[in-house]
Amino acid sequence: MKKFLSFLLVMTGLVLVGCSSQESNTNTDSVAKIKEQGFVRIGVFSDKPPFGYIDSEGKNQGYDIYFAKRIAKDLLGDEDKVKFELVEAASRAEFLVSDKVDIILANFTQTPERSKVVDFALPYMKVSLGVVSKNGEITDISQLKGKKLLINKGTTADAYFTKNHPEIELIKFDQNTETFGALLDGRGDALAHDNALLFAWAKENTAFKVGIQALGELDVIAPAVKKGNSALLEWLNSEIKELAKENFFHKNYDATLKHIYGDDVDPETLVVEGGKL
Repeated sequence: MKKFLSFLLVMTGLVLVGCSSQESNTNTDSVAKIKEQGFVRIGVFSDKPPFGYIDSEGKNQGYDIYFAKRIAKDLLGDEDKVKFELVEAASRAEFLVSDKVDIILANFTQTPERSKVVDFALPYMKVSLGVVSKNGEITDISQLKGKKLLINKGTTADAYFTKNHPEIELIKFDQNTETFGALLDGRGDALAHDNALLFAWAKENTAFKVGIQALGELDVIAPAVKKGNSALLEWLNSEIKELAKENFFHKNYDATLKHIYGDDVDPETLVVEGGKL
């Protein structure tokens, strides 16, 4: 009996060591695995211009895409060695958890709740919530009582208004195109989203204005990786710090955002270099 118990203890120890070793190898080899597969899988939006969208030629474009291509270039030696996976706001964390992507670059705002599920690298952008409405008639949250507010599921706007303003009726959609389409069709009185996105949208839809330009606390947008993937997280943090030496994110702004915002937006209110606010 004693021999049998000793055997079980030894086997249990081997299994635990094996599992621990396997988890360690998975983490340690995450960057090497990407290099071995020959491409990096990055989750991005398809319907959130100017940050992540599909252009008329069917190509991915935007601020996040510009960054994603640079990651592929520095990690794999070729900016085209990136496989874009299209995500929706509510599915971003799940794509990492289920190992469908290596990195999420879908305008992902870092929050305490999300940080429990995924690991965020250093930020590359800062943002606040805003509210857009016809002629900018909504200038204060109190005006939304008894009205319909359009939002995207799983966004910081969803979390903010659900928690802080139960008196406001929320109409929720999965995709940005649906949400903004509902505002244009008059199915809602206002729309809440990241102010950087709203400023750009209102420039193209001049009948609407961002009447509430900033709500709540200043948030940051950062790349995210699967929880515990410290090897890839460390690589991304090092990359972001290195890119600051060439003012990369300001160049990104000039290439993808400046022609939209013009002189109406100071790039310093949005751009973060080297992860430093």
